[in-house]
Amino acid sequence: MKNLIIECAKRYDADLVGFAPASRFDKEDPIFKIFPQTKTVIGLGFRVLRGIYRGIEEGTTYYQYTTMAVENLEETVMPLALINVANLVEEEGFDAIPQRKSPLILNEEGTTNPEVDYTDVIHGVKVENQIDFLNCAVQCGLGEKSMIGSLLTKDYGPFIRYCFILTDAEIEPTPLFTEKLCDGCGECIKACPGGAISSEGELDTWRCAVYYNGANGSKNPFMPPEAFADFVDRMEIINGTAQFDVEKAKEILNNIYFYPPAKHSYRASICGRACDRACYIHLEQKGVLGKSFNKKFRENEDWKLSTTQFETGKREKEWEFSNKT
Repeated sequence: MKNLIIECAKRYDADLVGFAPASRFDKEDPIFKIFPQTKTVIGLGFRVLRGIYRGIEEGTTYYQYTTMAVENLEETVMPLALINVANLVEEEGFDAIPQRKSPLILNEEGTTNPEVDYTDVIHGVKVENQIDFLNCAVQCGLGEKSMIGSLLTKDYGPFIRYCFILTDAEIEPTPLFTEKLCDGCGECIKACPGGAISSEGELDTWRCAVYYNGANGSKNPFMPPEAFADFVDRMEIINGTAQFDVEKAKEILNNIYFYPPAKHSYRASICGRACDRACYIHLEQKGVLGKSFNKKFRENEDWKLSTTQFETGKREKEWEFSNKT
């Protein structure tokens, strides 16, 4: 049955498949509140193609990350794999409860999800309604938790998304991932264009949302010279150094209309997950990734645009894409 599940999952584009026995979870874990008879958690991991980040890495095109790496994976590829693996498990006479992360349900009050519009996020839902997805990924042996709470995998580093199935079938477990990929280098923290990650690895989700959506002018080629004209601290916002609370973050987000709107529910990522890209680059440079490519992901210095035009309010002639600082 385990081999049938792996074969089915990979046929429907899963790159990683792992199995965690119920014994790896605390008795109060949400998986048992959702399905008390859980005997195994089946984890499915889906790589985010390296090429999907290429446009943002080069500063040339941006919509592929949101449409292909987020929307297409979360709304099409992953659900199709989940339902087919669940069908297989139920054909064998066991229950299968698919677990797909809802981008709009957050258990922690006062937080947001940068990938969606903050006005759509729902808080106050009981923790029983969503499993701890990162913990399940670790327990299924898909990878390790990084210093900032992302999942790192052997072949794909942080370029991964994942979902799960709870079942009452007892399936031989996958060994826990024991290799140490995260060395605490902090490249992910330094890469954030808005300083949304503390030195301890804590993420300010509202600050992340502001700069995920493109508030830093040095990393946003679509920002007009008059951006944030009504903000007294506009240059601090544009340079990624402004201090603001939740209400101010919402106000800033309401004024980010620089990128052509897309007809889907996910917000366009202008930062292009700078933290994940920096992490991947570091892991590649260390030579610890299992999957290699003909060329390094980043061969030149990271590009950066001048913010002088925002001080003058006029677009400068030298404003252009560059792969050099």
